[in-house]
Amino acid sequence: MLILAFESTAKAASVALVRDGVLLGQTTQLSGLTHSRTLLPMAEDLMKNTGVSLSDVEGFAVAHGPGSFTGVRIGVSAVKGLAWAAQKPACGVSTLEAMAWHGVAAGEGSLICCCMDARRNQVYNALFQIHDGRPERLCEDRAISVEELLSELQSNDWTPFLVGDGAALCSAAFRAADFAHTLAPENLRHQSAWGVAMAAQRQEFVPGDRLQPVYLRLSQAERERQARLSQN
Repeated sequence: MLILAFESTAKAASVALVRDGVLLGQTTQLSGLTHSRTLLPMAEDLMKNTGVSLSDVEGFAVAHGPGSFTGVRIGVSAVKGLAWAAQKPACGVSTLEAMAWHGVAAGEGSLICCCMDARRNQVYNALFQIHDGRPERLCEDRAISVEELLSELQSNDWTPFLVGDGAALCSAAFRAADFAHTLAPENLRHQSAWGVAMAAQRQEFVPGDRLQPVYLRLSQAERERQARLSQN
C-alpha cells in the first residue's frame, strides 16, 4: 500500500511516502513557521520529486494526537481534505506510537519511552518494547509528570531509550536522579511522518470524515476558564 503520511503534532513538520513499509521519500522542517504554511507545500514537493501523483496514493495517514492542539488540528484537517478530494481512505494514529518506531534502532527487547513536552512539567507518554523488529505497546497514551514517570521506570528496573521532543527534558531529570537511560540521537528524537506511516500499516483505514483529533487533556484556555469558574 502506498501511504502519504503527515506529522504536525509538535514543532517539527514532516511528510513521508511509504510503500509496503519501504520509505520512498521524506521531508522534514523545523523552521518555526506554522504548519498551515508548510505542510501541504512539503507534500506537493515530495510527490513531485518522487514522481508520485495524488491518484497513485492508496491511503493517507496522520498523527492525530496527542500533541499541540493547533498542530494536531492542522494535520487532521489536511488529511481529511485530501482524503475527501481524492476519494481515498485515511488512518489516524497515536503520535506516541508513531515515534516509537524510531526506537527500533535501539535493538530487540529495548524499552522505548516516548515523551512529548506537554508543558507544566508534564509529558505525553507511552511505553513500548521492541519485539520482532517493531514496537509493542506496554501502556496507553497518557499525560504524566516527569517525576511520576521516573518513579515508575525506577520501580520496574527499566533502562529506557528516550525519544520525542520531550526526551531531553526527561533526560535532564533522569540524570539529576542518577537514573540510567539512553537519549536518542537528534536525528531519531523528533516525530516523523515515516513513523506515522509505519504505525498505520497495522491499523484500519476509514473514510476521511471519520478522522478525529485525540487530546489527552484540556487546552490551556479551557483549563484557565475552569479555574476562573471554580474561583467564582
